[in-house]
Amino acid sequence: MQSFNNAQCITCMRMFLQVAFLTECFASVICVRRSNCFLIQQCGSPAFIIFSPHYVPLSDYTGSYKGDGIVNGTPEKVWECLKPVPNGLRVKWDNNVKRFEVLEQITEDISICRTVTPSAAMGIIAPRDFVDVILIKQYEDGSISSNATNTIHPSCAPQSGYVRGFNHPCGCICVPVSGEPNKTQVLTFFQTDLGGYLPRSVVDSFFPSSMAEFYSNLAKSVKSLKDF
Repeated sequence: MQSFNNAQCITCMRMFLQVAFLTECFASVICVRRSNCFLIQQCGSPAFIIFSPHYVPLSDYTGSYKGDGIVNGTPEKVWECLKPVPNGLRVKWDNNVKRFEVLEQITEDISICRTVTPSAAMGIIAPRDFVDVILIKQYEDGSISSNATNTIHPSCAPQSGYVRGFNHPCGCICVPVSGEPNKTQVLTFFQTDLGGYLPRSVVDSFFPSSMAEFYSNLAKSVKSLKDF
């Protein structure tokens, strides 16, 4: 497998310091237009799925979504279900992740990965794959974040049978809930261009329901880790 050279590695790391910073900034955005929210109820706690064209996006792509929910479980336990690793728990509970591959490990916290998704929306959305550079960050307060954006890799050209999608700067952050050691606030940010020729209406209807399912299935997965 061909590896990135030193200049490319440095570029990736610099880019991801910026991406992580932008993702954290985006996490501070407060929803003030409730008409743009999809309120779902899961595990007794509200999770807001927000279609956010009115927020400042992390890139020029305007299809931005933010999810915010409370999951019963410590940040470490929740992260165990979320962390992007091959054969990890996420491919078992997340219906939108069929396979996850590490193409190259650049540093301990930075990797180039390929994610394969199944068909969706009753087959209207064909299987996709995404190639991203991913940065994992841990913070002194116990928060853990996964930050990603699309890239290219010499070992992973577009493949037959999959539409190549593009993740603009996005991420997932597990935040400890003050005074509630067994609860975690999970913030998710999606700016995904699914590629292909999909009507905007299909995309806009897919993401809110998909994110609602994400939170519901995540809560069930965390609950099942009784001995963690």
